[in-house]
Amino acid sequence: MIRTTADTDAATTATLPRILPIFPLSDVLLLPGGQLPLNIFEPRYLAMVRDALAGERMIGMVQPRDPTKDVGAGEIGAADVYNIGCAGRITAFSETPDGRNLITLTGIIRFEVEQELPSIDGYRRVTADYSRFQGDLDDEENGIDRDHLFTVLGAYFDATGIEGDWAAIKKTESVLLVTSLAMVCPFDGAEKQALLEAQTLRERVAAMTIIMELAAHSDGSHNMHH
Repeated sequence: MIRTTADTDAATTATLPRILPIFPLSDVLLLPGGQLPLNIFEPRYLAMVRDALAGERMIGMVQPRDPTKDVGAGEIGAADVYNIGCAGRITAFSETPDGRNLITLTGIIRFEVEQELPSIDGYRRVTADYSRFQGDLDDEENGIDRDHLFTVLGAYFDATGIEGDWAAIKKTESVLLVTSLAMVCPFDGAEKQALLEAQTLRERVAAMTIIMELAAHSDGSHNMHH
């Protein structure tokens, strides 16, 4: 794996911020090494981006446990969030004429929420514990069964009507491929959380394979028999 100069500021857990602003968003997944474009327009999240840019440029993506509840400023009644999320660094930023922020978060490392802190300007903050996820800082291939993954992926794409660029998919190295599939496939919030919480690449592939096989069978059962 060739490291570019951009990778040399890869974090060690010692340099990761202990206090992390969180952006609760349902059905959205950020994984280490993945890139998530976000369109920021709510005042509380514009404030969060402003403060992140002035500091360590890190934001924690988490999912609310109940997508129907307001994810407000951590006040009483605000939605509980899952206690595992992924910290991303703001690696691209631009401002639109109407005052929105377009940012890209690049996933660095997953974290466990230790406790929620008082909010600032309406956005929520937590103390983050990264210790369980040290392995996220080293990407490794971990010898996954790519052929099996491609077979399941083909059936899943057929069942869900997704058009895959197979030439590109087969050229993509495993870590990036699995990360991209987990982030872009239309899995639901609980499935995305399961993929986030899979400890290793191999476990993530196993979980994703099961989700895709179930979807292919339920949507495409009529054409599975010939």
